[in-house]
Amino acid sequence: MLKIRIAIADDYSIFRDGLRVGFNRDKNLEVIFEASNGEELMCKLEDVQPDVILMDLKMPVMDGMEAMKLIRKKYAGNIKILVLTMYDEVKFIIHLMENGANGYLLKNTDPKEIRKAIYSVHESGYYFNDIVTKALLKKLTIKGSTRPSLDQNIEFSERELDVLKMICDEKTATEIGTELFLSPRSVEGIRMRIIEKTGVRNTAGLVMFAIKNGVI
Repeated sequence: MLKIRIAIADDYSIFRDGLRVGFNRDKNLEVIFEASNGEELMCKLEDVQPDVILMDLKMPVMDGMEAMKLIRKKYAGNIKILVLTMYDEVKFIIHLMENGANGYLLKNTDPKEIRKAIYSVHESGYYFNDIVTKALLKKLTIKGSTRPSLDQNIEFSERELDVLKMICDEKTATEIGTELFLSPRSVEGIRMRIIEKTGVRNTAGLVMFAIKNGVI
């Protein structure tokens, strides 16, 4: 396996140091640079792009939310973003998952789960944990928060439904492919087809669609 290149954006050097030391124990993870704020992160991205960015929300000069908007505008979905923060408010989680975050973790998350999330977003493009799932479920209970334009009569093939259900079960593209005898590339193609059919923007939207429409 090729090394997963990681960037860490956080204004606390002690926290960055702790992450880097933990990642050094995994031969498949490589921290290629660190940044203390969003502006510094954007400057370093001009020279080299990591596979995954671990990013805090509250940073000086430029915060994580603004940095993520710029990254998505300039690099599309080529760079995976794992938000790693102390904020567990639903509004932050929903906003970031719907606008480009590939996963959302709290800073007190077990290091093993952080590594698991890195592998997951690198391979399948997303990582859902309990905090994200609960936030998405809570949004569905808020009146008027779901998009009314969703087509309730969308027809899915059996294979598409299988993939959608497995995505909601947090399975990676490789795991889904193994169960359905498909390549990870084929699984990703099906995922994109489902996104196009449903009119959502990303995997978080797919999970919300699946819950709202009784798919899972």
